[in-house]
Amino acid sequence: MKFKRIFLIVLDSLGVGGAIDASSYNDKDANTLGNIVKQYELFIPNLEKLGFINTLTMNNKESEAYYTIARPKNKGKDSLSGHYELMGIENNTSYKAFDETAFPREMLETIANQTKKGIIGNIIGDPISIINKLGDRHRETGSLIIYTTADSNLEIAAHEEVIPINVLYQYAEIVREITKREEWKVGRVIARPFTGESGNYTLTNNYRYFTLTPPNKSVLDILKNNDLQVISIGKIHDIYDGYGITKIIKSGSNQEGVNKLIDIMEKNFNGLCFLNLNDFDTLYGHRRDVKGYAKAIEELDVEIPIILNKLDIDDLLIITADHGCDPTMPGFAHTRENVPVIIYSRLFKEPKQLDVLETMADIGATITDNFELEKPWMGTSFLDKLK
Repeated sequence: MKFKRIFLIVLDSLGVGGAIDASSYNDKDANTLGNIVKQYELFIPNLEKLGFINTLTMNNKESEAYYTIARPKNKGKDSLSGHYELMGIENNTSYKAFDETAFPREMLETIANQTKKGIIGNIIGDPISIINKLGDRHRETGSLIIYTTADSNLEIAAHEEVIPINVLYQYAEIVREITKREEWKVGRVIARPFTGESGNYTLTNNYRYFTLTPPNKSVLDILKNNDLQVISIGKIHDIYDGYGITKIIKSGSNQEGVNKLIDIMEKNFNGLCFLNLNDFDTLYGHRRDVKGYAKAIEELDVEIPIILNKLDIDDLLIITADHGCDPTMPGFAHTRENVPVIIYSRLFKEPKQLDVLETMADIGATITDNFELEKPWMGTSFLDKLK
């Protein structure tokens, strides 16, 4: 069964239970979706029909889509490692996470010297709480707000009226170079512009990720090198440092991302459209906001019929995640979890539960198999299981 267009949606951080090695990450009891369901009565009839809730129990219930879970194989529990694995990039590097005392003095002094800016913050927390705590001081001093969410990242926040967006990007590029040192090597440097007034600061959609060059060729590169379209929506382009992308579509909120996806579904192309929905992670997972996370899932559910109705007969839809960020767990960090995998097409005659995928890279391998291209670095295709 071959498809002309494949739409891959990553529900950023929406894990479905602790991975085999979760204990080594102090995430033994993590289950982002499962623990939300325990505390909030989710109403997601459309996702349920596709087997989304079935991924929590894997007990062979009926569904209108193939469903299973995928286990993480790459090291780490950050967006970079997860997205790398989805596209067949093997990554055995444990990127640095400053999850206890934030960043060392030498690093901050180096950043201050090279940017010629003061630094405030150097704390661990969620972005919205931090900008509201330090926003006034930042506006008074012009200093950069630097913090981490306890994952492998360094985030730089600045009010758009204090530091123009393009200048903030320049500072982030400087920090990216600084943090390539092995002892400071974080997976991502994130520029976080914000706006608003005292007590009511909000992040804008002008954020940008500064990542590392992927260590080897990805599924995206394979597709692009064979003249297929690779359309990125949201932070996908930044995560892969632009490699393998043929068209970049900016988006901020989940709703904007879905709207951009629906627009693309009305276009004629041959290849992959790759969307990341980041609100689950940034707005609710890191903030440990169970109710907000649940409502975001319900809001997505309303869009599912629209997405399904836009699919052509020879289209394939895959919905998955990149890691967990259980809002019921202590702290602010991501959680090491399995991810859901939902596969839908109008061509399917008897969709059902699939065997557990031993790596998230099986998704990428299935995509290249569909287009009869070379196998990626890792992963095994499940295309022949789809009937």
